[in-house]
Amino acid sequence: MTEKLLQFIWRFQYFNKNELFTEDGDTLQIIKPGIYNLNQGPDFLEASLKVSAVKLFGNIELHVKSSDWYKHQHSSDKNYSNIILHVVWEDDVKTQNEIQFPTVSLQNRVPKILLQRYEQLMNEGYVLHCKNFLPILSDVGWLAWKERLMIERLEIKSKKVFNFLEETNCHWEEVFWWMIAANFGIKVNTELFEAVAKSISINILAKHKSQIHQLEALLMGQANLLNEDFEEDYPKLLQREYLFLQKKYKLTKVNAAVYFLRMRPANFPTIRLAQLAMLIKNVSHLFSKIKEMDNVDEVRKLFNITCNDYWHYHFVFDETTNYKPKHLGQQMNDNILINTIIPVLFSYGLHQKEQVYKDKALRWLAVVKPESNSITKTWKDVTVENKNAFDSQALIHLTNNYCQNQLCLECAVGNKILKPTN
Repeated sequence: MTEKLLQFIWRFQYFNKNELFTEDGDTLQIIKPGIYNLNQGPDFLEASLKVSAVKLFGNIELHVKSSDWYKHQHSSDKNYSNIILHVVWEDDVKTQNEIQFPTVSLQNRVPKILLQRYEQLMNEGYVLHCKNFLPILSDVGWLAWKERLMIERLEIKSKKVFNFLEETNCHWEEVFWWMIAANFGIKVNTELFEAVAKSISINILAKHKSQIHQLEALLMGQANLLNEDFEEDYPKLLQREYLFLQKKYKLTKVNAAVYFLRMRPANFPTIRLAQLAMLIKNVSHLFSKIKEMDNVDEVRKLFNITCNDYWHYHFVFDETTNYKPKHLGQQMNDNILINTIIPVLFSYGLHQKEQVYKDKALRWLAVVKPESNSITKTWKDVTVENKNAFDSQALIHLTNNYCQNQLCLECAVGNKILKPTN
């Protein structure tokens, strides 16, 4: 038995409450088990009980053994001054001179099947500890749980947005620019692209929207991609433009590594920065436009971008290749929707207390194709549905934040598995 499991059992009242008595032999009726407390202090707050004929209102503390009350020195802690019941698994201290409230032991009242299933979940070798019980939840149950997971995931992502918002003095367009740029860097160059975005304000970029080569010069130069002795005219042009603009705006180059190795040429930082420059050229006030759009296909059209002509024949400077227009593909378009546009839109609704934007973010997730990776494939193997990005994002969050940390007691799936059948 663990204290977490005991808290779970009490929270959901998964024990036999018939003919319930305290350790002193008084009848015990649970009117209200209390509110589970995630902060400092007693485990459950605002509970109400009836001991013999006396009604009690206050807090409840749980321990595996009653002697833990003394080990944790709760008697001298004022946070525990209004305890009305001590819930334990084992009452190993029969003489409780300084404890002025009743104790109840649950050791012989919890179904054995619950304990056996909990042990099975904790000792299972699979990533999904509940694999042998799945899918277990009904379709409605999975939908409700995924929605909770998705909101939780978006709220966590909102923390980064709010930190950026504080850095920019509440400038949503600047925040969006930082996050879009980081997304274009994909995982390998995220740090570099975010740093580049932070080093060049959208106000500076707006002044050069009409000249794609100046936008590329600013982005490539800040990313340390214009430091070579080039042979071709175009990179030489970008070098000259960058040196002039760097001096004009007193720009400091970014101190972050740029990576090309072990990635498809379409993801090379040169290509992604060229696409980013074209996005800046094509669209002004990008976030303002997006948050007023209703249909996700309208948003996708904003990102139907292609690099300028030089990049049709190049993946890097000075190395000519066969003709291939460098479009921003559907997969990258969806990636940007899932990882930047929707989280920022949800954050905006959360910050402004406008539910319409949060609802829109969730609605858009439901019409974007699902992600396919090792996590989603694992869930598919156990027949858990993954039909859109709403599903895949929820399952990724569930795996990374619950399954890998064995938080089965906080999971709707784990709750269903452990719930007594009668």
